[in-house]
Amino acid sequence: MSLEAIAPAPVWRRLFGRRPMLAVGAGLLLLFVLLAIAAPVVAPYDPIMQNAEVRLQAPSLLHPFGTDNFGRDILSRVIWGTRLDLQMALIGIIFPFLIGTIVGTIAGFFGGIVDALFMRLVDIILAFPFLVLMLSIIAILGPGLGSFYIAMALVGWVSYARLIRAQMLVLKSSDYAVAAVSLGFSRSRIMFRHLLPNAIAGSIVFSMSDATLVLLSGAAVSYLGLGVQPPIAEWGVMVAEGQSFITTAWWITLFPGLSIVCLAFGFSMLGDALGELLGVHE
Repeated sequence: MSLEAIAPAPVWRRLFGRRPMLAVGAGLLLLFVLLAIAAPVVAPYDPIMQNAEVRLQAPSLLHPFGTDNFGRDILSRVIWGTRLDLQMALIGIIFPFLIGTIVGTIAGFFGGIVDALFMRLVDIILAFPFLVLMLSIIAILGPGLGSFYIAMALVGWVSYARLIRAQMLVLKSSDYAVAAVSLGFSRSRIMFRHLLPNAIAGSIVFSMSDATLVLLSGAAVSYLGLGVQPPIAEWGVMVAEGQSFITTAWWITLFPGLSIVCLAFGFSMLGDALGELLGVHE
C-alpha cells in the first residue's frame, strides 16, 4: 500500500472537498478581497477620470465593461468599488456584532429587571421597519459613510442581542457554569470566559448572512443619495447613475448590479456552510 493511500488528506481538502458551499463562498469572497487589495494595479484606468470622447461606449476590448455618461471606465469603477462595498459590509457588521453580543450576554446572564429593560428596548427598535429606521437616522445625521455605520450600529445590534441572550439563558444553568460559580469565579469571568465562547457560534454564522443585508442596505442607501457621494466609485452609486440610461447603455447598471449579487451570494453561501460546519441552524 502506498504512502498516499494511508496518509491523511490535507486539511484544506477535507474541509472544502466535502462542503462545496464553503468552497464557493470562500472563493468568491477571496476573489473580491484580492480585487480590493490589487485595485491600483488591476484597474486599467483611473475610476474618476472623465473622457467625453468615449462616453457611453458599449463593452469593447479597450473598455470590457463599457463606459458611462462621463466617459469613465466601468470596469475600473467596479474594481475600485469593491473596496468600499467590502468595507461597508464588514464594518457594518462589526459594531452591531459587538454591541449585540455585550447586551445579549448581560441580559441573558443577569435576567430579571436587567433582562426586561434590554428586551423592551429591543422590542421598541423592532417595532419600526429596519430600512425606514436606518434611513431616518442617516437623514438626521446627514449623508455619508459615517452616518451609515452609526445607523447600522444603532439598529443592527438587536438581532445579535436576541441570539446571544437565548444561548446565555440556557448555558447559565449548565453544569460547568454552576461549577464556576461554586469555585468563586467573578461574574465577568463566568460570562465572558466560560459562557460566551460557547454561545457565540450562532452569532458568527448569522453575521455572514447579516453581511448580505448590510451590503444591500449600503447599496440602497448610496442609490438614494444618502451614502457614498459621487464621483466616488461605489456599486450602489453606479446603479443610480445608470438608471437614466438603462435602455440605451445597460452596461452602466448591469455590471455593478452583478457585482452586488455575486458578493452577497458569497456571504450567503459562506454563512450556510459555516452553519453546517458548526452545527448551527438559523
